[in-house]
Amino acid sequence: MELETRVDSLMDGLRADLERLAAIPSIAFPGFPPEPVEQAHDLVVELLRGAGVPTVERLDLPGTAPVVYGEIPPPDPAAPTVLLYGHYDVQPPGDAALWLSPPFEPTPVEGGLRARGIADDKSNVIAHLGMLRAYGGRPPVGIKIVIEGQEEYGSPFDEYPPTDPERFACDAMVIADLGNLRPGTPTLTTGLRGAAEVTVEVRTLEEPRHSGEFGGAAPDALLALVKVLATLHDVHGDVAVEGLLRESWTGTTYREDEFRSLAGVLDGVPLIGSGSLGERLWSGPAITVIGLDAPSVEHAASAVVPYARAKLNLRFHPLQNPKEAQLRLVEHLRALRPFGITLTVTPGDTGPGFEAETGGPAYRAALTALKEAWGEEASYVATGGSIPLVNGLAKAAPEAEVLLFGAQDSMCNLHAPNERVLFSELRNTVIALAAFVREYAADFRAEGGRA
Repeated sequence: MELETRVDSLMDGLRADLERLAAIPSIAFPGFPPEPVEQAHDLVVELLRGAGVPTVERLDLPGTAPVVYGEIPPPDPAAPTVLLYGHYDVQPPGDAALWLSPPFEPTPVEGGLRARGIADDKSNVIAHLGMLRAYGGRPPVGIKIVIEGQEEYGSPFDEYPPTDPERFACDAMVIADLGNLRPGTPTLTTGLRGAAEVTVEVRTLEEPRHSGEFGGAAPDALLALVKVLATLHDVHGDVAVEGLLRESWTGTTYREDEFRSLAGVLDGVPLIGSGSLGERLWSGPAITVIGLDAPSVEHAASAVVPYARAKLNLRFHPLQNPKEAQLRLVEHLRALRPFGITLTVTPGDTGPGFEAETGGPAYRAALTALKEAWGEEASYVATGGSIPLVNGLAKAAPEAEVLLFGAQDSMCNLHAPNERVLFSELRNTVIALAAFVREYAADFRAEGGRA
């Protein structure tokens, strides 16, 4: 109760600082002004110094926005070190007409605030700040804090941390770029699906030909491509490419009504695939056609189509090798000869998945802390979205336990119009972080410290 009382006394100040930070349009995408990104960086530095972080540095890496790096030394040699990660940059707001209020004017909603980036990831930056304030800048563990400035567009943390392992050396890390399955449900994310892209194209004619005169014999490139795409899934909608891993999911998952609402599935339209939602979304593969080059319906001519192309996005099991997963899809496509036509198949980018090791002192401490904050046992989930920086940090500190939790929730509209955060989730995340470092310091010492 003492910890809850302490955090409650901080909430007005944390809300004010969240509003200040969320009002800055810190979009680190090409074509957007760099000044707001610098302004957000400077505010994060100011807030960390005000919270008692004695060492705060600016990291200027090539071709990216500045990174805020801070350190608090361990209170004694037996204490562990915890790395805290977040980012201050945000997604572009998209179509302003879809917002109920200006995206960079933090606006009250029931139980929280609405603004672009207020959940992803400025709420988590403020949650880290709240934990530090709860201890007066002297937590029972050493702290390394990394607040990135270009996570949403080409993060350098996909590759940089392993090149500077001493800076990122720690015993555990809390990557706060995620949140709860639903509001009020404490959640640890233990797996991230990997991602790969593949482009498939069909060329059959030098140019379009009259469909009345040539259709029926002239090879239709779009028809061939559609036939190819239809082989990627079976009659149930499950991925039909051999060699892509799929396992049953034993953690928590969405209810079907929740998922339908979150995905915006139209009434009467069934979901695709079989098995649990967790299996379809997290521990099994998914292939999505994310782009299609073909004549538009509006401008369609009565002609046989000479050229068609599709871009495919593959999501795969957290532990499957990215190149292997991509190769399985490439081999499947290259083996096809629709109507005897040869395809051109081009592999694109890949990103690894991640599966956390559980059962160590940091995980035990996190489970205790999340229960203390929310009053119920934590759920385990995965996410279908890949976060390559997790692997970058894990490679830099391969012995560290990796924890993924934070103040967001699945219903917060991240990357979408009307993004919001709930004060209840922010408050409980601050309590959870503060309880985590307390419990982890005690358990770490009981375990005998570092191996």
